Amino acid sequence: MTTSYGAHSRLLLLCPGQGGQHDTMFDLPRSSPAGDATASTLLADMALTDDADIYANRNAQPLIVAATLSMWAALCEFAPPPALVAGYSIGELSAYGVAGAFSPRTAVQLAAERARLMDACAHARPGQALMAISGLVLSRTSALLAEHDFYMSIENGDDACIAGGPAANGAALARSVHAAGGRCTRLPVEVASHTRHMQAAVAPFAAALQQAEFQPMAAPVLAGIGAMAVRSKTLALDQLSRQLSETIHWAACMDAAAEAGISYALELGPGAALSRLLKSRHPHINTRSVADFRTLDGIRKWLERAAE
Repeated sequence: MTTSYGAHSRLLLLCPGQGGQHDTMFDLPRSSPAGDATASTLLADMALTDDADIYANRNAQPLIVAATLSMWAALCEFAPPPALVAGYSIGELSAYGVAGAFSPRTAVQLAAERARLMDACAHARPGQALMAISGLVLSRTSALLAEHDFYMSIENGDDACIAGGPAANGAALARSVHAAGGRCTRLPVEVASHTRHMQAAVAPFAAALQQAEFQPMAAPVLAGIGAMAVRSKTLALDQLSRQLSETIHWAACMDAAAEAGISYALELGPGAALSRLLKSRHPHINTRSVADFRTLDGIRKWLERAAE
């Protein structure tokens, strides 16, 4: 089915990272034949047990990519082509799947390899943690991180970030942040993503990406570490591998999307964290998540209205 959308509209698709996964995240995409077929194929390849921990890094990364790409398979039958695609952490790999660079199966296989390599880094240097910090300007936060051997993992806003480092120093970091007037919460993650603790995973993941089939992209992807629009295989593979051990500048990505003239955005799920961040930072962009809807038809009608 082809839908006519206003030529002035510019759609951004958002692909989430870990944290929003849940037991029913495949239900909505599976209400479409295309989404159901994609989900069935990808889940069969993963061969998870019924009691598999969906929050364990080795399962979470491929599951999130599978759920996101199953949702896009269901939506792309009626959704307009995106002007941009952006993904948060593992979501950046999903974004290249949405953009057509990787097939869904290849993207999920790469996600599994990414998780394996990151887990190996965590096992080599055990006792890692991620902390969510807010309420302090990033320059002040950076100074506190340095005092406790933590590193900036993801910059979510002018006063909000994720930091990674040794779990043994987490309580002391939290006390310092609270004393400075900020907020600090330890996340249920034992991998210091996007910090130098993951450096050993960069080269082997770059090799895995190089061996994967890379197809022409239907839309540019915003790279997390540089907030730049990527259109080529060379730059895509460079950015995807380097982001394992370098800071994700998500706030800059949101600003880049706004500067590109994005008029509406849809988060493909699971979860709605990215749509909330974008609404807060750029309220003029009409932003929703698939998590806000009960049916695919509801998403279709919203896309039609948003594009007018």
